[in-house]
Amino acid sequence: MTDDIRTLPKVLLHDHLDGGLRPQTILDLAAEQGYADLPAEDATSLGQWFRDSANSGSLVRYLETFSHTVAVMQTEQALHRVARECVLDLAADGVVYAEIRYAPEQHLTAGLDLDQVVTAVTDGINAGVKEAAQQGHTIVARSLLGAMRHADRAREIAELTVRHRDTGVAGFDIAGAEAGFPPTRHLDAFEYLRRENAHFTIHAGEAFGLPSIWEAVQFCGTERLGHGVRIVDDLSRSGAPVTDANPTYASWSTEDVAAVEFGPLAAYVRDRRIPLEMCPSSNLQTGAADSIAEHPITLLARLRFRITVNTDNRLMSGTTMTREMQLLVDEAGWDISDLGRVTIDAMKSAFLPYDQRRALIDTLILPGYASARS
Repeated sequence: MTDDIRTLPKVLLHDHLDGGLRPQTILDLAAEQGYADLPAEDATSLGQWFRDSANSGSLVRYLETFSHTVAVMQTEQALHRVARECVLDLAADGVVYAEIRYAPEQHLTAGLDLDQVVTAVTDGINAGVKEAAQQGHTIVARSLLGAMRHADRAREIAELTVRHRDTGVAGFDIAGAEAGFPPTRHLDAFEYLRRENAHFTIHAGEAFGLPSIWEAVQFCGTERLGHGVRIVDDLSRSGAPVTDANPTYASWSTEDVAAVEFGPLAAYVRDRRIPLEMCPSSNLQTGAADSIAEHPITLLARLRFRITVNTDNRLMSGTTMTREMQLLVDEAGWDISDLGRVTIDAMKSAFLPYDQRRALIDTLILPGYASARS
């Protein structure tokens, strides 16, 4: 089904700009900027190094790979190129809507200020959209501005988000290692965003458990959960955690699924239709799941949580949206109807005005999946 899946319209809500560079671009930018610390000298070997290094089972180790990509993203020209190529790569993969996230505070070492960083990325995204259209691909792309949860600039980045929301910035995020850095450390930023009617999502429930999700939802008021995979810890069956049962959720019968009991947080997240930005391959690398067949995404989808499928970091995971969907088909028993449902749910969950979301669903997504089913 790979060719069929590649042509399907896709919606991507969780993709990191600094985690999706082309290996050759890293080499080119390193040569231009005099960065001599790359671990490989050719594109093939460099791409393999990123995948191998990220495949450690540790979120902390996984995040260390970003030191090289961020290092070559310190000039306006570099940011513009990386953003433009990101959009072109997504469009060629069938993505019709994308929210591309990055942390402006990580791109200041060569003298840029925060506004210059955002302008360079936005200009690159817009250039990519125009070039994709010339190549016959329709894509709407916007950005999310992230604050690093271990730092203290969240309020400043929140204000930056509001300042640029009319020029292509869709919302705000916090990212980085969860353990020891709860989202409530940045409560002031989230209160400010709510007062300004600005959108935001929070990385929560990936490497850390239910307390991270609970704080993100109940204290910070997040609209979406970045990953959120550990919400499965609040589900049980016959009085035992579902994670103690057969973990190959794709093999569960209808009766097995119907017997699942919801804890109060899981029930709240599902009832409120809080979207889960799930990234299957990335979760395997960081130890949040052992295999695609065992990944909670399949159980959560069957329980009708609002699931979205995402790439997270295309370079580190060696992945695309087509590959993520193909893995779910091959290893977890998904079909075209499953892929269509999560795509529509992702579009419903986008930080985009309602009429524009509706238009993309009606003109691109529904026709695309109807054609695939026929």
